[in-house]
Amino acid sequence: MDPKLHQTILLSSFKPMPFILIAVFLLSTPSASQLSSDFYLFSCPNVERLVRNTVESASALDATIPGKLLRLLFHDCLVEGCDASVLIQGKGTERSDPANKSLGGFYVVDSAKELLELLCPGTVSCADILVLAARDAVELTGGPSVEVPLGRRDGLVSSASDVRPNMVDTGFSVDELAQRFTSKGLSMDDLVVLSGAHTVGSSHCDAFSERFRRSSNGTMVPVDASLEKGYARQLAEICRAGASAATTVDNDPSTPALFDNQYYVNLVANRGLLHSDSVLVTDARTRSTVEAFSESQDAFFVSWAESFVKLSAVGVKTGEEGEIRSSCSSVNG
Repeated sequence: MDPKLHQTILLSSFKPMPFILIAVFLLSTPSASQLSSDFYLFSCPNVERLVRNTVESASALDATIPGKLLRLLFHDCLVEGCDASVLIQGKGTERSDPANKSLGGFYVVDSAKELLELLCPGTVSCADILVLAARDAVELTGGPSVEVPLGRRDGLVSSASDVRPNMVDTGFSVDELAQRFTSKGLSMDDLVVLSGAHTVGSSHCDAFSERFRRSSNGTMVPVDASLEKGYARQLAEICRAGASAATTVDNDPSTPALFDNQYYVNLVANRGLLHSDSVLVTDARTRSTVEAFSESQDAFFVSWAESFVKLSAVGVKTGEEGEIRSSCSSVNG
């Protein structure tokens, strides 16, 4: 990252922070029950303000940051649990797996950590910073404020071989998605709710390439009949044959910079970008929830607060487990 940009983020992180909270208490596992919303009340009382201001500053300079931070948290929690293992650099780590090559936003977490190490050395985990950063990314783009319990510790293990058996794939069916979610203690409703994260962010063309085929004249032709025809044509044009591998498409074609319920409106209109999005409206087990959220943003936001807290408690390390890293990109020592 540009050193000047890094300095800008650090210096601007001292701004005051207005905060509205939705309190939720859904922690059931032994480790998760040790988390607390006032965990840093005495050891680092300004942690939430500092993380939020870091995220806000970074997002002001790069509008893609909120979507990247939210995706980063998902890729962390669904593998080794919410323990910041995805942040560790090095050969054979989760971060090195091809499924994680397109992840971004790492420098925002690193910037917040660097600041917190100056003010509260050896106190705040990278795992907590990532959860807070993702939480704040939602609110900064128009979503609900969520009170998240803190006290996670950083994991000591990060292995690329753990990614594929745990991570969801964009080509999954509802059954496959549900299996991955239930294995983490998340329900079918959580699946539909948390898929709403796709109301922000973007995807590379290869994430939905199975929905098209290349014709004899080189054009891309839709093969997935569940895609609305006009939307399919737009996607085929953007991701035409010969398009750069770096080409991306907004997950939500209508309000890509806002965290709202438009994702569900799009699904009902057969304008879901990924196969794993579209199956939520074609499967009877999930369709009614999709339709309900498409009609009520308030209902989606209330459910989001609950499901986000459940996600952020998956596989957490607490107490004497793990460590508090000095640098988010490597274990101590």
